Amino acid sequence: MKDKLKGIFDTEKLDYGDLRHEKNNETEISIEGKEIKNIKNSYREGGHIRVYNNGSKAVGSFSELDEAFKSRDNLINISKRGSEFQKESIRLKNAEVIKDKVFTEVNDDPRDYSLEEKKDLVEKYNELALKQKHVVNTRFHYRQFYSKRYFINSEGSEIEYDLLGSYITGQIFAKKDGVVQTKRVSFGAYPEFSNLVDREDDLLGEIDILQQLLDADPIKAGTYPIIINPKLAAVFIHEAFGHLSEADIIKNNPAFREKLQYGTKMGNEILTVVDDPGLEGTPGHYKYDDEGQKGRRTELIKDGILNGRLHSRETAASFSEELSGNMRAVDCQYTPIIRMSNIFIENGESTKKELFESIENGYYLLNGKGGQTSGDQFTFGAEYGYRIENGCKKEMVRDINISGELFSTLQNISMIADDLYFNELGGCGKGNPMQLNMFSGTGAPHIKLDKANVGGK
Repeated sequence: MKDKLKGIFDTEKLDYGDLRHEKNNETEISIEGKEIKNIKNSYREGGHIRVYNNGSKAVGSFSELDEAFKSRDNLINISKRGSEFQKESIRLKNAEVIKDKVFTEVNDDPRDYSLEEKKDLVEKYNELALKQKHVVNTRFHYRQFYSKRYFINSEGSEIEYDLLGSYITGQIFAKKDGVVQTKRVSFGAYPEFSNLVDREDDLLGEIDILQQLLDADPIKAGTYPIIINPKLAAVFIHEAFGHLSEADIIKNNPAFREKLQYGTKMGNEILTVVDDPGLEGTPGHYKYDDEGQKGRRTELIKDGILNGRLHSRETAASFSEELSGNMRAVDCQYTPIIRMSNIFIENGESTKKELFESIENGYYLLNGKGGQTSGDQFTFGAEYGYRIENGCKKEMVRDINISGELFSTLQNISMIADDLYFNELGGCGKGNPMQLNMFSGTGAPHIKLDKANVGGK
């Protein structure tokens, strides 16, 4: 492959070019109720090229290596014609030339297990769930993805690297006296397959919560102090704040560029938010992005102050800011876009107990259950919660959503616990067309909001 691509950018007809070639293997198994809906292994191979000329860019994909040079020539012609109509010249941030090979080190490789063994594992969890009281239906899904990638550019970089991850997700439906509730379960393996095995007790624990939900009352709408558990806090910081840290989201939005200038006070000094691809064993771990840049730890908020942003070489040049190594593509047909790696709220100095003791009348809300954001407005669901009275956890509540405005909500974070937890399952959707990225991690400790708008069913 490398011999075939040798010299692809040895031409004076472009200012800059890069190419990413991928060999991708994917396994999927889906079960609904007692029926297997899908089971497959698939392989696809291809590449993606970007060409820059006179401040203009052209991108394209190919499936066969023999098409790479033809694709390059077509893109060179397109970029030259495009420069005549370009309103603003595209610049790239200067970057170091990198030559490296780095591959995933794994002790219990999911690729060493047969398709039959993986099917048996998913079926075992599904059958266990169906046997439990009040459970009326289930959906379980296994996905495994391995991508071996080769990146070269016209500046001399040449990098070989890979991505490996697998997970099991499930939805369990229960019904009692006309009340129907759903509980999600997820086990992640980034990359150790052993993380998916022997999880029966965890599954039964989730089903126990589901059964309690059938007898719980809906939450009473109002404005309350709340404690959010790490799983929900991680989803909040990813969706409500993390995407506004991606420079391509705000590049052409003057209002948000004004609001999100470095040095802006985002919250109390206890709040620090970080994006870090260097954390091994997490969904968003990588050394190099798909633009050939080293992934770097970026402190997005430092002691309550906006301190960093996630960049491509284009946006780093446009903002006159440092590279972060956050350009990523989910598959060979896509051009990379700016994405979070592992975004998380750093540990605070309080204990979980202290958070509870600070609330006389409020709620403890747990786990994300869908939601949406629009600019700085957000709405999230919580799977379940508990009423807090005089610092003590009381009865369970259900049918919960939280809504608000990002900047005021960040200001309302008054306590942060010391129990940082990373979600096992990665995932993020972004782009047009949508790129669903399983290699995007989230984490947080317990956090307290002095006041939040809480809605019922």
